[in-house]
Amino acid sequence: MQHILIIIQEIFMTPALIMGGVTLIGLLLQKKPADQVIRGTATAVVGFVLLTAGSDFLQSGALREFGVLFNYDFHIQGVVPNMEAVSSLGIRFYAMEVSTMMFLGMITNLILARFGRFPYIFLTGHHILYMACLLAVVFHQGNMESWQIVVAGSLILGLFMTCMPAMAQPFMREITKGDKIALGHFSTLGYVTAGKVAELVTRRMDREKIRSTEEIRFPSKLSFMRDSTVELFLLMTGMFLILCRIAVFRTDLSLLDLSYRSGEYGHWITYAVIQGAKFAAGIYMILAGVRLVVAEIVPAFKGIAKKLVPHAKPAVDCPILFSYAPNAVMIGFFMSFLGGITTMLVIMQLNLWSRNLMLPVIVPGVVAHFFCGGSAGVFANSKGGVRGCIAGSYVQGILISVLSLLVMPVLGTLNLSGTCFSDADFCAVGIVFGHLTTRFSGGQMLGFCLCCFLLPIVFRIFRKKPAVEIP
Repeated sequence: MQHILIIIQEIFMTPALIMGGVTLIGLLLQKKPADQVIRGTATAVVGFVLLTAGSDFLQSGALREFGVLFNYDFHIQGVVPNMEAVSSLGIRFYAMEVSTMMFLGMITNLILARFGRFPYIFLTGHHILYMACLLAVVFHQGNMESWQIVVAGSLILGLFMTCMPAMAQPFMREITKGDKIALGHFSTLGYVTAGKVAELVTRRMDREKIRSTEEIRFPSKLSFMRDSTVELFLLMTGMFLILCRIAVFRTDLSLLDLSYRSGEYGHWITYAVIQGAKFAAGIYMILAGVRLVVAEIVPAFKGIAKKLVPHAKPAVDCPILFSYAPNAVMIGFFMSFLGGITTMLVIMQLNLWSRNLMLPVIVPGVVAHFFCGGSAGVFANSKGGVRGCIAGSYVQGILISVLSLLVMPVLGTLNLSGTCFSDADFCAVGIVFGHLTTRFSGGQMLGFCLCCFLLPIVFRIFRKKPAVEIP
C-alpha cells in the first residue's frame, strides 16, 4: 500500500505524467480506439519531457554560463531570485504541508472550474508545487496550526490556479487566434502589466500601423535570419563572445565556475560559439516539445470538457507562447533583463546614498528574465507590436525585481538563503498573505481564504451567466 501511495504522489509531482494522465482521461472519455489512446498519451508525455529537457538543458547549461560570466564581468553579488532554489529550501522545512496542499489544490481547482465562472484547469505541475511551497512558508509565519495551513493553502492555491489563467485569457485569445488553450504560469501579473504598458505606449497609433515583431524583414542577403534558430544562434554567440572577451582580460576562464574548465575547450572563442549553439538547441527542443503537447492535449481536453468540466480549457506552461512570436521572446528577454539591471543599479545607488537603509541587491536572474521576459514580450507584442514589446518587457523586468525585493521580509528563515521567489504572482501572493497572516488569527485567516475561494462560485450563481474571462 505504501508503494502505491508513493507512486501516486510522484505522479502528481511529475508534470509530464500529469499531462499524460490528462490526455489519457480525455481520450478515454471520448471512447477513442486503444491505438489512439496509447499514441496520444505517449506523445503527450514525450512532448512534455522534450519541453522540460529543453528547459533544463537551458537552465543548467547556456543560461547558467551566461549568468556566471555576466556576474563576474560586472562584479555583481547579491540576492539572485530563483524559483527552483528557494522552493527546494521551503520543501525541506514543510514537505508534508506542501505535498498535501499540492494534491488538494488540484481538487479545488477542478471544483472551481466545474462550479465557478472560470473553466480553467491548471496543468503546470511545477508551478503548483512552487505556489504550495510559498503558501506553506508564509502561513507558517503566523499563528496558524498545521491543518489550518493545509486547508487555507489548498483553497487559495485552487483559486489562483483558476483565476490567473482567466486573467491572461483575453491576451491568449489574441496571441493564439483562438480560445482553445490558456496560460498556466504564475507570472500572469507581469505579463498582463506588459500588455497594458504596450497598449499605453501605442494608444495614439493607428492599430493598422502597429508593426509586429514577427514582421521584421531582413534584406535578401540576410534571409537566413528569418529562421529563428539561426537568428538565435548568431545573437547568443555574439553575446557570449563579448562576455568571454571581457572575462579573458581579467582571468583564465578555467578558474570560473564554467564548463570551460572541464577541458573540452582549447580557446574561449570555441567555447563561446558552442554556448551560443547550445542556447539555440535548447529553444529548439522547447518549441518541438510544445508542438507535440499542443497537438495532443487540445483534442483530448474535449473529453474532459464534455464529461467532467463543461467548456474546460487547459492552462499550460509559458513556453507554449514561444512558437507564436519567437522574435518577441528574444526582445522580451533582453528588455526584461535590462529592466532587472536598472532596478539593481537603483538599489545599489540607494544603498550608497543612505547607509542606514541597506536594501538587499536583487541581481537579475537569467532564467527568470528569459522565461518571464520572453513571455511578457509575446503579450506586449500582441497589443503594441515592436514598440509595445520593448516598453512592456522592460517594465515587467523592473516589476519582478521590485516584487522580489518586497516579498523577502515575509519569507521567514528563507529570507537569509541568498535567493527568493522571482515570478510576479508568487511575490504578490506572498506579500499579501504574508502580511495578513501576521495580523489575524488562524481561524480568521481560514475563514478569509474560504470566502475568497467561494467568490467565483457565488458570482456564477447570482449572475447566472456563462463562464467568462476576467476583462
